[in-house]
Amino acid sequence: MSKITDTREAVMVGRRTDGSLVRRPLSPHLQAYDMMQMTSALSITHRITGTLWSIGMVFLVWWLVAAAAGEASFNAAQWFFGSFIGVIGLMGLTAVAWYHTLAGIRHLYWDSGRGFDLPTTYLTGRAVLIGTAALTALTWLIMLITWI
Repeated sequence: MSKITDTREAVMVGRRTDGSLVRRPLSPHLQAYDMMQMTSALSITHRITGTLWSIGMVFLVWWLVAAAAGEASFNAAQWFFGSFIGVIGLMGLTAVAWYHTLAGIRHLYWDSGRGFDLPTTYLTGRAVLIGTAALTALTWLIMLITWI
């Protein structure tokens, strides 16, 4: 039995059912992903949008606290969200929310044990991308119609 000198090696060594040693890569790791492959790109994007969605919630909390803090604070928050940077941020956050939601529904579909064959995987991946674009545009169109 060899002595493991690097603690990372311990998580990379396993045994097959016949007892022989096998080295397994850490997962997920970027070396295993082909960034040009749709499934990998959508998986990574789903994780990124989850993080961005969490960061976006900080802005929601800011807006709610400003509303509770008084008129001056609320006007400052409203000014920011109404500025060019604020509107671009809200548009991006809308796209992030729709993407993460649709990709999450896709994952729930996979959790039911369906959709793993390659044609269905690519079909649902394209549906997530098209749905994100369409629902983001529709959300902003409805918002602009009701805003004006």
